[in-house]
Amino acid sequence: MVLTKDLGVKWARYNIHVNGIAPGPFVTHMTEKHFAAVGEDVVKGANPLGRYGTEWDLKGAAVFLASAASDFITGATIPVDGGSHALC
Repeated sequence: MVLTKDLGVKWARYNIHVNGIAPGPFVTHMTEKHFAAVGEDVVKGANPLGRYGTEWDLKGAAVFLASAASDFITGATIPVDGGSHALC
């Protein structure tokens, strides 16, 4: 997140927007063994929405950042994590 903020500020003068997406628990081929080992309830209980993220959850944030709707945003990180970030 700090790198995103730093580059967002430094590259703004060139009209380059630097933003990021911080995903929460998503089942992928890389995470499925971990989730199975710690238990589904533990992972789902770690965020207020109580579920894993889906590809559609990430796609929405990515499409927003790629669209003109985000033309005045730089240096931001969007947490797509079911509310886990809000618990910190």
